[in-house]
Amino acid sequence: MAEIHDLTAVQQAEAVRRREVSPVEITEHYLDRIARLDHQVGAFITVAADTAREQARAAEREALSATPGEPPPLLGVPVPVKDLEPVAGLRHTSGSAVHADRVAGTDCDVVAELRAAGAVITGKTNTPEFGLPCHTENDIAPPARTPWDLTRSAGGSSGGAAAAVAAGFAPVAHAGDGGGSIRIPASACGLFGLKPTRGRVTSGPLKPDYIGLSTSGPIARTVADAALILDIISVNRPGDYYTAPALPAGETFLGYALRDPGRLRIARFGTAPVPGLRIDPEVAAAHEAATKLLIDLGHDVEDIDAPYGADTVEDFSLVWAAMAAANPVRPEDEHRLRPLTRWLRQRAADSSIAAYMGATARLQGAMRTALQRMLPYDAVLTPTLALPPVPVGHFGADPEEEFRRMTAFTPFTSLFNITGQPSVSVPLHWSAEGLPIGAMLSGRPGGEPTLLALSAQLEAARPWAGRQPPIWAE
Repeated sequence: MAEIHDLTAVQQAEAVRRREVSPVEITEHYLDRIARLDHQVGAFITVAADTAREQARAAEREALSATPGEPPPLLGVPVPVKDLEPVAGLRHTSGSAVHADRVAGTDCDVVAELRAAGAVITGKTNTPEFGLPCHTENDIAPPARTPWDLTRSAGGSSGGAAAAVAAGFAPVAHAGDGGGSIRIPASACGLFGLKPTRGRVTSGPLKPDYIGLSTSGPIARTVADAALILDIISVNRPGDYYTAPALPAGETFLGYALRDPGRLRIARFGTAPVPGLRIDPEVAAAHEAATKLLIDLGHDVEDIDAPYGADTVEDFSLVWAAMAAANPVRPEDEHRLRPLTRWLRQRAADSSIAAYMGATARLQGAMRTALQRMLPYDAVLTPTLALPPVPVGHFGADPEEEFRRMTAFTPFTSLFNITGQPSVSVPLHWSAEGLPIGAMLSGRPGGEPTLLALSAQLEAARPWAGRQPPIWAE
């Protein structure tokens, strides 16, 4: 018989509905794995064992009710939450020593939707300070490591979320993406990660939308699991600056993940305008293999030039510095921040409002130009990252050099935060060393249905869920 962590989120929810497995049994299984194994992986900042057990017992009572009605879609299924988002009653560190003892007084709206869907929140997953780096190394928890090679980084900033799913600590995880922070760790951990369309998921009630770079989304082992989570968290609230087009009446993202995508027109590019950029040969090989698979599946694939320039990368870096400065920190605590965070905040302080407004205006202009080039296509294929998973500590340097290495590692992902397009990392390739390498597909704004159908087709043609890191069987 399969272990509980071998089951997908969809399968676990079905088993609970059929009363074949109990929410308490599922939750205890995952809490036991976390207790035994997470010291190797660094997936969690906070494990909420007591409250998770309470939620599991409540879910079990509902599942065993004599007249249960239609149960919530995630009843009894564990879903950890990235520690950039508040969960009432749990530590909310944002990956920073400055907030190591902060406890959230309320749920964010995404967490409220997960609770309403019956999810059991097992804890808060590891994230770097304020979610700023593309790796998950902070001052309050061990580094998040990819279970495929525990000497290497799980990526970031949703590194803990990806490490948790890849290690079998959760069937699916909440994550967030402001410059690639879902897709980067999904690639490093051999998972499917989805950044939704701008405005698809509310950031309320506490987090401002700013210029719409960031969004919550799922990291999962399967496309169907990610689609199920997207169905649950796709909500808007009064005051949201951005909203995405709703699905047609009666449709679900999970339903689209079960359909054939038809014959699609797909663009591709494999270079990015970053000075001195080196694409690893394994990444280049993965890009070609993904292209061949798409062609073999009957899609039309065309080469295009990268639809953005080096000036876009520079403008994005100033906006990223401004986002670092937007996190409130008492002056007497500034020295407790990590060097990269201090450097970014100082860059923002040294810049003028006019410079920031100019950068955001140029980014919108670049977005319009890029979208004009990409909208004729159903999807755009690029590598997710320029390198396979890198060793823990790879980015450790003076802050300016750290930021340069981050840019060289992630030259493709942030474009689609700027444009607001939905974007996924699909685990189609493993290197000769056994390291996962993702392929990134990005769709038209509002085009998650096409991306999910296409990703599910790729999953059926090149199944990846059966590939498990060594820690899986422990």
